[in-house]
Amino acid sequence: MNTLLQNTQEGTELTEGESVEKTLSIIELISSGGVAGQVIIAILFLLLIVATYIYFERLFAIKAASKVDSNFMNQIKDHVSNGKIDSAQMLCAQVNSPVSRLIGKGITRIGKPLADINTAIENAGRLEIYKLEKNVSVLATISGAAPMIGFLGTVIGMILAIFELANAGGTIQMDTLASGLYTAMTTTVAGLIVGIVGYIAYNHLVVRTNKVVYQMEANSLEFLDHLNEPT
Repeated sequence: MNTLLQNTQEGTELTEGESVEKTLSIIELISSGGVAGQVIIAILFLLLIVATYIYFERLFAIKAASKVDSNFMNQIKDHVSNGKIDSAQMLCAQVNSPVSRLIGKGITRIGKPLADINTAIENAGRLEIYKLEKNVSVLATISGAAPMIGFLGTVIGMILAIFELANAGGTIQMDTLASGLYTAMTTTVAGLIVGIVGYIAYNHLVVRTNKVVYQMEANSLEFLDHLNEPT
């Protein structure tokens, strides 16, 4: 009975010891991957910081660009109808948004053919869209490049594991393969995480930008329709 109890206690202690050995923090996991794995993880972490900065910087810029007073177009129509072109231009300068800059560009062409006004607004719209999409393409690049960098780490890790296995002299031990496998797995996971974050951030900004572009088009058409109305 005592022997059985002792064996049970030893088994419990062994199990507890094994569970402690299997517990591994993220820092230990990264450091176990060797120099190659740490370099690739550092590159991916830098890409994550860049993606996060671009996302929030563009998000706040697009959010600010989408804010237009619902009464803005009514005031513009009143000023134009009453011949107060200077007041309309001053209002556009005060609002200072993509929509107001497009309308302001159109106001400066009042008196010319409607086709010329439309062309001026379209050219100004292209410039505003370019400003809204500034650095957004970098997010698309990061979302595609990060998984490939992670896959590069996977290949490097497998090469290291095979190299260590070849030098083991026919004796296969997990300790021999551990460093290479850690490099392969950690870089793969890190690359996928950064790629997913970049992909989601890019698509969200594209959706938000498209809403602002639609808002610009709608207000521009409303302005042109007002100019085309018979007096």
